[in-house]
Amino acid sequence: MADFAQRRRMMVDTQIRPSDVTSYPIIEAMLTVPREMFVPINAREVAYAGEHIYLEDNRVILDSRTLAKMLEGINFVGDELVLDVGGYLGYSSAIAARLSQVVVLLEEIEECVAEAPILLSEVAADNVVVHEGILSQGADSLGPYDVIIIQGGVGEMPEGLISQLKDGGQIAALFMEGALGSVRVGHKVADEISWRFSFNACAPILSGFEQKRVFSL
Repeated sequence: MADFAQRRRMMVDTQIRPSDVTSYPIIEAMLTVPREMFVPINAREVAYAGEHIYLEDNRVILDSRTLAKMLEGINFVGDELVLDVGGYLGYSSAIAARLSQVVVLLEEIEECVAEAPILLSEVAADNVVVHEGILSQGADSLGPYDVIIIQGGVGEMPEGLISQLKDGGQIAALFMEGALGSVRVGHKVADEISWRFSFNACAPILSGFEQKRVFSL
């Protein structure tokens, strides 16, 4: 039988700490939340392998290093309302729930919407609300949000999602340009987002987040 607790410790020691993640709450969450519970059954053996877990329709569960560094880029103080876009079964939401006040897990896969609350309850992530909806449209009815995190690649950020971020809020996203990608953290001031580079990473672009084509004659 796999010793997942040992694999979690190894993940933190070989993937998280060496990547300059120094936030104790993030490290503690990564040591505590059982990642293997939140991946497809056939992927449990590779839950801690240090790579994205690929799903259908250009979806992934981001590798733990990328997730941890994205969260490290956000200045959490503990009272935030967080929108976790594309949280699948809830791993990223369970981690974020330990850093903030309330997390809204936005997911459009019906099976995940049904199963995620059960799994989150098992890890005492009772401050996560699971909401079904189209990822690119956000969850306007439950916002506005202090923090938005996108669990996948972004070609272009939907304006409707930006509008759900509070003034003074923070957003972390993995922008893809061809085969290259970079995680940027944005701060919203007076309805404008100021982005700063955080680190390089790659992931498939989520449906609805593609770069809009510009036609010219």
